[in-house]
Amino acid sequence: MVIQQSKYVATAIALSAATLTVSTLTTAGPGHPASGAPVPARCTVAGVVATWSPTRLARQTIVVPVPETSVGDVSAEVANGVGGVILFGSSAPLDLGTKLRHLLSTAPQGIAPVVMTDEEGGAVQRMANLVGSMPSARQMAASMTPTQVHALAQRVGAKMRQADVTMNLAPVLDLDNRPGPSATNPDGTRSFSINPVTAQTYGLAFANGMRAAGVVPAVKHFPGLGGATGNTDLSPAWTLPWSTLETHGLRPFVGAINAGEPAVMVTTARVPGLTSLPAALSSHVVGRELRRRLGFTGLVMTDSLSGGAVSGAGYSVQSAAVRALKVGADMVLFNAPPRQVATITASIVQAVVSAVRDGDLPIARLRHAAVHVLTAKRAPVC
Repeated sequence: MVIQQSKYVATAIALSAATLTVSTLTTAGPGHPASGAPVPARCTVAGVVATWSPTRLARQTIVVPVPETSVGDVSAEVANGVGGVILFGSSAPLDLGTKLRHLLSTAPQGIAPVVMTDEEGGAVQRMANLVGSMPSARQMAASMTPTQVHALAQRVGAKMRQADVTMNLAPVLDLDNRPGPSATNPDGTRSFSINPVTAQTYGLAFANGMRAAGVVPAVKHFPGLGGATGNTDLSPAWTLPWSTLETHGLRPFVGAINAGEPAVMVTTARVPGLTSLPAALSSHVVGRELRRRLGFTGLVMTDSLSGGAVSGAGYSVQSAAVRALKVGADMVLFNAPPRQVATITASIVQAVVSAVRDGDLPIARLRHAAVHVLTAKRAPVC
C-alpha cells in the first residue's frame, strides 16, 4: 500500500495548529461554549494547560490500574490529578457506577480522569455481568453484519457509560487468524480477520458504535501486532517485518485514522525493519509514522509499560514513560499489584518532571500531551 506522504503531513500540520491555538480550541459539552464560539483564552484546553506546573502535567499523562472491585484504592492518585484509571477484573460490582462517581468527584478542578477498560468481547471482557456478553471479534466478523456489530457495540457502550466507564481499549485492528490469545499469540480471536478489508470494516463498525454511545474507543495495537512472535506482556516480541505491515497490517489503522477515530494504542513489540526499540518508545513509529506520515492528531496511548517487552529492552516503567512521552505518546499505561501503584505513579511523575528540568523532555511536548488527553475526554476546563 502506498501512502501519499504529502497529503498526511499537510493534514497533520493543519490539525496540530488548530489543536494548539489557544483562541480556537474549545471544549464543547453541557455548560460549555459550542465548538467554534469565541471564548476567553483561560477557557480553552490549551489556555488551562499553559498554567499547569510540570508535576500537574505529568500526572495528567498517567493511567493508573485498579481492580474494578476496589476502585477506591486509587483515590489518592485521582485526588492528585492523574489523567486516567484502567479497570481490571472479570466481574464488576453492581454499584460500580456509584463508586466511580464518588471517586471521580475528588479530582482537582473538576477534571476527572477518563475511566477505561478492555471490553472487546470473547475472552477479553471486564464487566460483562453489567453490560452483557459479546462474541469475540473473530466470531462477530464470521456471524454478524457490520450494522449488527455497530448496534451491539452501541448497546454495550451505553451500559458502560451508565457505569461511568468512558473509554474502551478496543477494537483490536490487528490481522490474525491463529489460535489464541495465549502466551505465544497476543491476538488470536481478538482479531476480526486476517483480511485487512474485513478487519477495517468490522473494527470501525465496533468503534463507531462505541462512539455513538458516548464511549471513546482506542484502536490497537498500532502498527499491527498480528503475527507477532510473542505476548508483549510476558516477553520481548517482534511484529511482522515493516515491509509487510506497510502493505497489509497497517491498512485498518490507516482507515481508522481517515475515519477520525479519536485514540490509538501503540504496541510495545519491536518492528523489524523500522525500529529496534519497543514501538511505543520509538520516534520512528510514533513520531514519524503515526503522527507525521499518517497525520494522526488524536490521543496516542502506550500499551503496558510494565510488560516483558519493555523491561526486556532495558527500560524501567519510569524511563519508558519519559521516552514514550518524548517521542509523541500522550498517555502511559502500566500494571502493578495494588500495593505498588502509588509508589510507581509517584516515581513516574518524578522521572517526567526531572526530564523536563534537565531538558530531556521539552515542556511543550508535555503540554501538547495534556491537550490531547483533555480534548479526548472532553474535560470541562472552565
